[in-house]
Amino acid sequence: MKENRFEGLFAEASGAFKGKYKKELNMLTGLSKTEMNAVTPNTTDLQMYSVLTKVVEQASKDNLSQAELMNNIRELGELAIKLAKKIPGFYKLL
Repeated sequence: MKENRFEGLFAEASGAFKGKYKKELNMLTGLSKTEMNAVTPNTTDLQMYSVLTKVVEQASKDNLSQAELMNNIRELGELAIKLAKKIPGFYKLL
């Protein structure tokens, strides 16, 4: 049977959503436009949301410690921290 050209992407996403930060990742990807606009109404800041989501996905797949993940989020800057604080599990740590 021929392999679907997107199988790798599905496997990668599955690993992130089953990893250490699956709950937080689900909450982050579930933020509504209204919730994001409360942090930043600038639509160009959606790029930061995308990067933050990728950082959390990678941390989940790599089973990073909370300290490592929080440090990575802090390195992204103030906007990433504000967005991450929308997630209760991250709010306490940032």
